Amino acid sequence: MSNIDQVLAFNREYVASKGYEKHITDKFPDKKLAVLSCMDTRLSVLLQEALGLKNGDAKVIKNAGAVIPTPWDSAMRSLIVAVYELGVEEIMVVAHTTCGACHMSFHHFKEEMLKRGIPESELTRKDVDLDEWLEGFHNTEASVRNTVGTIVSHPLIPKDVTVRGFIIDSVTGILTEVK
Repeated sequence: MSNIDQVLAFNREYVASKGYEKHITDKFPDKKLAVLSCMDTRLSVLLQEALGLKNGDAKVIKNAGAVIPTPWDSAMRSLIVAVYELGVEEIMVVAHTTCGACHMSFHHFKEEMLKRGIPESELTRKDVDLDEWLEGFHNTEASVRNTVGTIVSHPLIPKDVTVRGFIIDSVTGILTEVK
């Protein structure tokens, strides 16, 4: 049985036993908080527990590296929706220690893509700079500062929204604020 089939089987049992009832809430974050964080599996449960967040407290937006590489990407769009549609007043950017996006590069991905059958022509596209698009970062603190700066200076984010940056330890969950 594939992993997806196992997930589907579990889901049917979960719904039948009403396991969802303890998570029922509405779409508005109780704490008026949004958290932009990394998609790293170590943070799947650790992030919310270390921040003391329960279901319904915050909008959690995840992507590779907890970065906003351009002011008009999907993470920024989600934050703007969170502010105007869902009442978010504070935003936390939470990167983490030993992140895989640190030192990530298109050069590494290119070799893997070629091995998996992606045509070279797709890797030399003229409509997107894959070197830039798939570039990671080399300094986590600088990356957090850049992301916070992108949010704070975005023309569609009101000045009354608080934006702060942090690095969470991937093992212990301790937060360190990035100034």
